[in-house]
Amino acid sequence: MTMDAERADEDAQVAASNQDAGMPTTDKDGRYTPKPVSRRPLGCLIEIAETLVLTIVIFWVIQTFVAQPFRVEQESMRTTLEPDQYVLVDKLTPHFDNYSRGDIVVFNPVLREGSCSTPVTDDPGAITPYIKRVIGEPGDVVELRDGDVFVNGVQIDERYVQGVLTRPLSGEETWVVDDGRVFVMGDNRENSTDSRSDSIGQICINDVVGRAWLRYWPINTLGILQTPTYRDVPPATGATR
Repeated sequence: MTMDAERADEDAQVAASNQDAGMPTTDKDGRYTPKPVSRRPLGCLIEIAETLVLTIVIFWVIQTFVAQPFRVEQESMRTTLEPDQYVLVDKLTPHFDNYSRGDIVVFNPVLREGSCSTPVTDDPGAITPYIKRVIGEPGDVVELRDGDVFVNGVQIDERYVQGVLTRPLSGEETWVVDDGRVFVMGDNRENSTDSRSDSIGQICINDVVGRAWLRYWPINTLGILQTPTYRDVPPATGATR
């Protein structure tokens, strides 16, 4: 056996010994070969569990404080929103920007007597959220005249009702929106239980889940929910939000 062959055989034996010992090796050209990585099954399971927990926490934070999906269940917003369509509800920006006339909001339809801080006796799990459009802000005067809607003495342009007349649902035709509340109505005025009804009344702002801003399902209905501008309506006075 030649010297080169003997040296190669010795190098191979050393490399094999190093590999068995978990040490890095070099090939015949002197290139570094890292030791093989050994992953224990328990370590992999821990990594998977950590990833799942982190994903759940991120999802919970987003849905609780940022945005939440909502499925339309009622017919009160037709034809703007149809039953079984899905919208994304913005829960973050209302902390910095007040709800305005024309906003489409999701809220819990609980009836509070007196202050909006009055506890609700209803079971939260039994409450089905509603989705309606804000018509009156705190301090606004909302009136129904011959099927038309007036806010602070000015008739508002409601193209989304497609010419349907707005009738009272109780004995009242004029409302002054209280502090900390909003007056809401569905776009489907003939089939909507809303602030015109004594069973719903004005909605406390702290019962509003958020502002619906994106319709995303079915995919062919994908689009931003535009907020209309009511021209010439004077701002509300004498109320705080």
